[in-house]
Amino acid sequence: MSALWRPLSLPMCLALQSLALMALCLPPASMCPKGCSCLRAGTDAHAHAHAHAHPHLHGLNVTCSQSRLKEIPRDLPPETVLLRLDRNHISAIPERAFAGLRLLRELNLSSNALETLGEGAFSGLEASLQLLDLSHNRISSVHKDAFARLKARVLVEDNPWHCDCALQQALGGMAAHNHEAATRVLCSGQELLRPADGDAEDGQPYMAVDADLCNLAKRTTDYAMLVTMFGWFAMVISYVVYYVRQNQEDARRHLEYLKSLPSKPKKPDEPEDISTVV
Repeated sequence: MSALWRPLSLPMCLALQSLALMALCLPPASMCPKGCSCLRAGTDAHAHAHAHAHPHLHGLNVTCSQSRLKEIPRDLPPETVLLRLDRNHISAIPERAFAGLRLLRELNLSSNALETLGEGAFSGLEASLQLLDLSHNRISSVHKDAFARLKARVLVEDNPWHCDCALQQALGGMAAHNHEAATRVLCSGQELLRPADGDAEDGQPYMAVDADLCNLAKRTTDYAMLVTMFGWFAMVISYVVYYVRQNQEDARRHLEYLKSLPSKPKKPDEPEDISTVV
């Protein structure tokens, strides 16, 4: 019995070790989102080479590139360190969409259809995320706290940014190493940012805007309120003037009417009026 067991024990041990390694390296099929591939560094040549070049990406790499996705997958593995969602049709990022990915180091959302970024779009990634790629989208507006406390390097080029107070606050709240993000922002189609000669075209660099956009917006609002108040005041004055003139005209007509009435003839025995005596 022992003679039969000994030659079989070595292959069996090797098989068990292989199965154990596969269970550790490959996540269950149910954990990998539909249309995506989930690989750990070391199980795939490309993933291993990428992880070797970027040591911080050792772990689970989830690739959903060119999967025709219209929204962020909801069943992302919590141990994901690299998430590629580029070249899809994602138009919005729900609040706290990545809150469960506490180990995420790199997030690629380039070449999608994103138009706005909400306050909690990247909540939960403040401590772990190191690279966020938002380039080649349609982003024009952003909440002032969209990048708050985010330490990641952010790529934002090739977006039709509307340079306003919220964007200025969002970029101003980034970490110091994200200075390059502001240098790559191009302001799109804003008359208030054009020079007096009118020769500027769309795509003026944000760094060339020498203005406090928040105060500028406040001044614009103040001017609008002042014009509105002046308009109401002018209407009140006009009504008062019209009312006074109308009353004067009515009084004049009434007086003329009274003068036009025939006077009553005085009787001989009627006592004289005090005014006549005086």
